[in-house]
Amino acid sequence: MKFIAAVDSKWGIGKNGRLLIRISEDQRNFRETTMGHVVVLGRKTLEEFPGGRPLKGRTNIILSRNRDYSVDGAVVVHSLDELFGQLSHYDSDDIFIIGGQMVYDALIPYCDTAIITKIDRDFDADAHIMDLDKAPEWVAVHEREGENQEDVNFAFVTYKNSSCRK
Repeated sequence: MKFIAAVDSKWGIGKNGRLLIRISEDQRNFRETTMGHVVVLGRKTLEEFPGGRPLKGRTNIILSRNRDYSVDGAVVVHSLDELFGQLSHYDSDDIFIIGGQMVYDALIPYCDTAIITKIDRDFDADAHIMDLDKAPEWVAVHEREGENQEDVNFAFVTYKNSSCRK
């Protein structure tokens, strides 16, 4: 599995359930990277999408503790065991964890690759993920500078996990 996220300089990912900043190149990279694949996300993250609808062109798997929760066009699971059972139907290289914080916290240890947009700015975030630069099992293997379209410096960094749980 992989995960994809945009983080600020303190590895913040959001504030009040929303992204910290929208960068068109980051959004394009997210769309191109995940299109045609499986995305795993939490209910709150889905509800922040336009119209609260699943992402088009992808298999959406929603993790929610609410057993009555259902979404047209998505598979809803209610536990990690149920999620892993559902994910067993797919090649792990086709699976992308896309948030939010609770989903990242639960699933990052099972990911072998991270695709991170590192934003060179410190926001007032209330949601964070682990700082991969401080985790010895995660190593940056590729970096590409963004085009700085929104007067903010950012880079796309790919990390590999040497101790991925299976």
